[in-house]
Amino acid sequence: MSVVKATVIGAGLAGLSAAIGLVRAGVKVRLVDAAPRAGGRCRSYYDAPLGQVIDNGNHFVFSGNQAVQRYCATIGSQAMLHGPDHATFAFHDLRDDARWTLAVNDGPLPLWMLDPKRRAPGTTLAGHLALARLALVTGGKRTIGDMVPTRGAMWERVIEPMMLAVLNCPPEQGSARLAGRFLRESFVRGGKACRTMVALPTLDAALIDPALAWLARHGVKVEFSSRLREMGFDGDRVAALDFGKGPEPVEGEAVILAVPPWVAGALVPGLTVPDRFCAIVNAHFAVPPPPGAPMITALLGAKSQWVVCHADRISVTISGADDLVDQDREALARQIWGEVTRALGLGAAPLPAWQVVKEKRATFAATPDQDARRPGTRTHWRNLLLAGDWTQTDLPATIEGALRSGETAAGQIIRRSALRVAAGQEKV
Repeated sequence: MSVVKATVIGAGLAGLSAAIGLVRAGVKVRLVDAAPRAGGRCRSYYDAPLGQVIDNGNHFVFSGNQAVQRYCATIGSQAMLHGPDHATFAFHDLRDDARWTLAVNDGPLPLWMLDPKRRAPGTTLAGHLALARLALVTGGKRTIGDMVPTRGAMWERVIEPMMLAVLNCPPEQGSARLAGRFLRESFVRGGKACRTMVALPTLDAALIDPALAWLARHGVKVEFSSRLREMGFDGDRVAALDFGKGPEPVEGEAVILAVPPWVAGALVPGLTVPDRFCAIVNAHFAVPPPPGAPMITALLGAKSQWVVCHADRISVTISGADDLVDQDREALARQIWGEVTRALGLGAAPLPAWQVVKEKRATFAATPDQDARRPGTRTHWRNLLLAGDWTQTDLPATIEGALRSGETAAGQIIRRSALRVAAGQEKV
């Protein structure tokens, strides 16, 4: 029997997940990426103005993310995901200086909703039932605005900031289906499943470098700076791949395309992909946080949305930031720093060394119409599969979704190979 082979194009989280799944099943993998390094939109780098290694942005995962747990267990990086012992979320409204902590109890029964001290100020049990209604949505083209009131304390202090972070688009326009799936996989399962975890010391250290090391130990090294220029098709198969040196025959191998949607759409004839995207802006400040500051604080009444305290820096994430991506970077840094000093009680602390990172196409817009444009793993070509958080994972564009997409694509190849072996055929 011939050795089963697969080419994975893209070494972001989806591609790494697919490659690892295939290697574990005994598939010989070729892993190629257009960039000079792995990670895609989940990356770390040395920033000279800061004099530090930073992440391009704050990428959160939840303690209940099952694909994240499987991936980290395989590459041996579980200890690098850090978060609170219980699901607590610190909030600070800069408009009136109100502070509170939303505290979800560990078990699946939502007892925290019954306790005003665990809820956001001004919210009621009846208001939280709207959140429960949203969690029940499993299909359709309804928006969050179709399902819950978009005014009042529950919206302003719970649903809007939560769903803006999760969907990265105006929450009232966001897909109720995707919001419901997120809630069922996190808050509905109880606090043990929705502790917010941060990769420390960096994304690369926790999610990328250990994966590359694991693959290298199993004989797979990424071919960097190799951009796929064209795919050749023959009937119902991908027959050739051109990385700039002429067509290379595929010869029966399976191909997983784990690239951004706009790249996949340009390479694969007739492929429908999301075509509307939303920005994320991140700011980093080279100053240690004050003692006792929460690891993560959600801000209301500010441009800044999430303040994350690392050991050597303070980072801020702003989702749905389309109105900010063209603004002057220094002006943005000064405005954000002013909000950080208020939130963390730093007084008139001068602006430290800073960096502003703008991701104009950070995620697809998680609206019902864009969700409907997400393709599945399989394509019209029997040896071509897709992976990425933009494929139909039934989740928003998250780390969990990216990793699941890679698992799914690898699983398709593995199952197909097993069926062919059982039928006495040699190749995928």
